[in-house]
Amino acid sequence: MPIEDRDDAYLITHALAKDTLSRLRDVETTQVAFRKGLVKLGRICGYEIIDGAMETEYVTIQTPLAETTGERVKGLDNVVIINVLRAATPFVEGLLKAFPRAKQGVISAGRDEEAGMDDDGGFPITIDYVKLPEITEKDTVIVADPMLATGSTMCSVLDHILENAGVDPEKLFVLSAVSAPDGLLRVDNEFPEVDLLTVAIDDYLDDDGYIVPGLGDAGDRAFRTT
Repeated sequence: MPIEDRDDAYLITHALAKDTLSRLRDVETTQVAFRKGLVKLGRICGYEIIDGAMETEYVTIQTPLAETTGERVKGLDNVVIINVLRAATPFVEGLLKAFPRAKQGVISAGRDEEAGMDDDGGFPITIDYVKLPEITEKDTVIVADPMLATGSTMCSVLDHILENAGVDPEKLFVLSAVSAPDGLLRVDNEFPEVDLLTVAIDDYLDDDGYIVPGLGDAGDRAFRTT
C-alpha cells in the first residue's frame, strides 16, 4: 500500500503521484497543464485513500454464468469533500472522479499576507464564505487544499467544519499535495484526531510563509492570476 506513516503525517508514495507532483513543481508548466495536473493528482490521491483507509465487504454476485463472491468498498456513499477555495478546486475535481457520489462543501479562507507572520509562525485568517453539507458520525470527511504551509488556514477551516458538524465524523482527513513541517505540526497539535495526508513534505517555510521548494502559488498558477 503506497501510504507511508511519517509520525505526524501519512505520505502518499504512489509513483504516479510523485511523477505528477514533479511536473506541477516545474516553473515551465503552463496554466492548462498545471490545472490538469492537480486534477490528476486529486484522482490518484482519492484512489489511495480508498485503498489505504476504507474497508471492503464480501458480496454475492450473479454473473451471466454463475454465482460468485466479490468485494465492494464500504462507505462510498458516506464521503464528504470540503473544497478550500480557490486553489483546491481542480484538486477536488480529481477527488470527485474517485468519489463521484460524495457530498461537497466549500470554504473560502485566506491568510492576511499584509499582516505577515506572527511570532508563532502563523497568519491572521479571514473566512469569507462557508457552505457545508450535513456531516454525520458515519462520514469520511476529506478537507482538500493543495498547500499546507503554516497550517493557519487549515486550523481555521477545521474549526468551522467541526463546529458546523456538531459531531465527530468516522474519519477526518486533511489532504494536501505539498506540506511544510511547521504546518503539519500545527494541525497535528491542534487537531490530533485528524489524519494528515500529503504527497510531499518539503524542507521549510521562507520568511513570507511560503513552502520551499514548494510549487509556487497554486491558485495563481491554476487560474492565471498574480
